[in-house]
Amino acid sequence: MNTTNSTIDRLQNLFLSENTKQKSEKVIITIAIISFLVHLALILFKDFLPGSITLSSSLFKNPIAAIYTPFSFILVYEVYLLVYYLPKSISLYISKQYEIITLVIIRRIFKDLSNLDLNSNWFENSYDLQLTFDLITTLFLFGLILLFNKLNQNRKKVRGEIKESNDTLGLLIRRKKILAILLVPVFVGLALYSFGTWIADVTGAMNGGIHSLGDVNLIFFNEFFTILILADVLLLLFSFFHMDQFNAVIRNSGFIISTILIRLSFSTTGLVNDLLVVVAVTFGVLILWINNKYYSLK
Repeated sequence: MNTTNSTIDRLQNLFLSENTKQKSEKVIITIAIISFLVHLALILFKDFLPGSITLSSSLFKNPIAAIYTPFSFILVYEVYLLVYYLPKSISLYISKQYEIITLVIIRRIFKDLSNLDLNSNWFENSYDLQLTFDLITTLFLFGLILLFNKLNQNRKKVRGEIKESNDTLGLLIRRKKILAILLVPVFVGLALYSFGTWIADVTGAMNGGIHSLGDVNLIFFNEFFTILILADVLLLLFSFFHMDQFNAVIRNSGFIISTILIRLSFSTTGLVNDLLVVVAVTFGVLILWINNKYYSLK
């Protein structure tokens, strides 16, 4: 058992230590800056050197759209932070999921801004409407995440009075560490695949082989939230070893439902997409609020 625990601790220090987090942040920021300059250069080549590159994507109509690409890599780092916080707190882990989907929408706003048309009827232009939906959704999500974190802090204060078995709690934390360690190579593999696809598209564009630059996260986030659903189910099963309270089971089950709704939002567009995300996060907030009421009764 001691050997197993030692191996888990070494792997955690390798993948999920504070030092690794800081190094990962520097690498991602460097890649984000390079990707921004490359994207911006492609736009400049297209505008000032006609015929040098043929790019028809809406991401090349305006320099503002160049912000979209580095934001994609910053989102990849946010994914790492989600895994980083998983062993520490399930609620904090869920909160990072909500932050990621909010950043996805903010990234989309930059794309909407690059296609903004102030000369036409606002309600007849799909990009203008999408921008309106995304701006309102971002405000709602920002407030909901604040409320979720506040409720989580209140939950910790109330639960501080409840005594728990150190052995049982230690077992749950160890299982969460193992899950987080297993998720690291999976998400790194998805990120590298997305990055490789982006590089291939950039190379093809510069050689005149393609007409548009692929979205670096087109595949990544669909697969990412699918894996998160499976991880959430495992967390729910792990929690059965730790506690059998009805409210805790409902809370963790509610978080799974919230993640599934977020995953479904990637299959939709327009207002339905934004509504699904808002409903998903609102459901998670309400689940945590009701859960806190259970603890306050004890």
